[in-house]
Amino acid sequence: MTTARTVATIAALTLREAVRRRVVLAVAVLTVVLLILSGWGFSRVAAESGGTLTSGEARLTASIMLNLVMFGFSLIAALGTAFLAGPTLSGETESGIALAVLARPIRRSAVLLGKWLGLIGFGSGFVVLAGLAQCIVVRQTVDYWPPQPAVALAFLVGQTIVLLTLALLLSTAVSPMASGVVAVGLFGATWIAGVVGAIGGSLGNAAVARVGTISRMLLPTDGLWRGAMRAFQDPTALIEMGGTDAEAFPFLSAAPLTATYLLWAALWVMMIWALAAASFLRKDL
Repeated sequence: MTTARTVATIAALTLREAVRRRVVLAVAVLTVVLLILSGWGFSRVAAESGGTLTSGEARLTASIMLNLVMFGFSLIAALGTAFLAGPTLSGETESGIALAVLARPIRRSAVLLGKWLGLIGFGSGFVVLAGLAQCIVVRQTVDYWPPQPAVALAFLVGQTIVLLTLALLLSTAVSPMASGVVAVGLFGATWIAGVVGAIGGSLGNAAVARVGTISRMLLPTDGLWRGAMRAFQDPTALIEMGGTDAEAFPFLSAAPLTATYLLWAALWVMMIWALAAASFLRKDL
């Protein structure tokens, strides 16, 4: 069997196994609940926009609420992928399944790549389907459609890939539960650091603003999230919030992502994956 075929086979098996896990059921239930709650919330915005709110205020409210709900979906995706990545490597190593597979002439790097691609397929599929469903809910309730939904969903997929790759690296060194907890914890800490840094930037405090910049370089999840918010929100939202001061608001983004930052995010994923491969090669089975 060629390496490419091996990788494809392992990716397909990983995707199939991921769908069977109870984590997926929990993710599905949370997604449906969030869609229902957001639909109710947006319907209330629609009712208010026909009364006291102006058209600009309604679109601003819709932008903020959409970004808030999408953050909920990104958190669900983070929880799901992080707690799926741990058992994929660490769990199979502890149970002895990995030893049975790797006893055959199969490279460990091929196994890791196949599992990584399978998990990416699951995480990306969830983000795209849930994101499109939410956009349809918003369109049906408040007649608002994001200006760049494809770009926004691509950034959310990138955020999922970043966190999944980190969780995969952690799973080569610690237990499945610990790898998931640490990955999600870092995800939340980076988001908080980004909010703190944005507030510091709006207040002209360079030292505090640097916190957000450094955190987005160390873990690109928050940077990609802010790019997604920018693509989801209505352009007039920045005017309503006072221009660049909107950066201090957790669910609005004032500046688009640069090509340099996107290249760094891609390089970050490659470096972390290489570290995961090196760690997995040295791991005792």
